[in-house]
Amino acid sequence: MIAFRGLVWRLIAAERAEAPCAPVSSPEGRFHHSGEAVLYASLTPEGAGVAIARYLTPDAPARALVPLAVAADRIVDLRALPDPTRASVVWQDLRSAGAPSPTWAFSDAARRDGAQGMLYPSRSRPDLTHLVLFDPAPPLVRAAGPARAWP
Repeated sequence: MIAFRGLVWRLIAAERAEAPCAPVSSPEGRFHHSGEAVLYASLTPEGAGVAIARYLTPDAPARALVPLAVAADRIVDLRALPDPTRASVVWQDLRSAGAPSPTWAFSDAARRDGAQGMLYPSRSRPDLTHLVLFDPAPPLVRAAGPARAWP
């Protein structure tokens, strides 16, 4: 595990901009089962846009880009895996067919080891990095500036 301290970027529904560190509202995701509180962010604003692109539809709510400051001591860096793309598979189709997401094995193992979160490469742009935090509360994460309209 590594320490991670720095600025990350999160795209959230504009109506949630007053609570930028609130856990995701989706019941499950790439690295969380139903009932687990997580926060997904990216190391760059561009990465945040890439991460959310799959979920944007013409009727999607307006989004806000929010900078967050993270101060974590125990982050698993999946970019260091021999094949980091294993953590970036499209999981939604597998879940809709009733199978567990194969990416949950990574977050389950990291949680068991006491990690606060994980860094992982973008599926569609491996040069970009995303972050998932398992307990998105201060002092681990805090707002680092005002939300701004996106795009």
